[in-house]
Amino acid sequence: MPSVLVVEDDQFVRSALIRHLTEASHTVRSVGTALEALREVAHVPFDVVILDLGLPDLDGAEALKMLRGITDVPVIIATARDDETEIVRLLNDGADDYLVKPFSVEHLSARMAAVLRRARGAAESASHARVIRVGGLAVDPLRRQAELDGVALELTRREFDLLAFLAGRPGVVVPRKELLAEVWQQSYGDDQTIDVHLSWLRRKLGETAASPRYLHTLRGVGVKLEPPPPEQPAGQSPPAGQSPPPAGGPAV
Repeated sequence: MPSVLVVEDDQFVRSALIRHLTEASHTVRSVGTALEALREVAHVPFDVVILDLGLPDLDGAEALKMLRGITDVPVIIATARDDETEIVRLLNDGADDYLVKPFSVEHLSARMAAVLRRARGAAESASHARVIRVGGLAVDPLRRQAELDGVALELTRREFDLLAFLAGRPGVVVPRKELLAEVWQQSYGDDQTIDVHLSWLRRKLGETAASPRYLHTLRGVGVKLEPPPPEQPAGQSPPAGQSPPPAGGPAV
């Protein structure tokens, strides 16, 4: 019996959602402000949150960012705003799905079922996952922790998802469309979304696009993660076909 938090200040809409979700055997709690929602999710383990954007104390988009700072609970945005740019931004900021008002209760039920299926699938995959090691990288999908050369990485939710997805396929070039579908759960989007997150991730891995160590972009193809080549020990002979460096002292 999934538990749902409805964050909606319109009393008519709120009552209708509570009635429908209760009839569908969901456990429902409801609040009318963003701050109340933050307090609720900090103390109650909900299965899904339905979040209105037009809240009286804080815009729902800002509330979403704050929610993502404390929980990974799936969030479905319920909004009267139908601007595609804003919808894409909300998805990039951590929303799992969105519905444009007005919507039918059947539509909401279908979207909730899909989000809950994805959440259950991700939880089951994580429960069987082992720590992924690629070079000096260690990624723990179950605990959602990552380390580089023994030092913990401070990653956002999306940065971790991107790193874990690529680390699970070391050396494999992953097309951008696949990244959008699997990491962002989107069937559409622009390359800038991926590029921005790759840039942030590279910075935390101590590399740049010009001097990559782990993350490599193949223009027009995709992205891959692979370990950096081992450093050549001092005094070791150069590879076949390569001349040794010239001696530093004067000729005798």
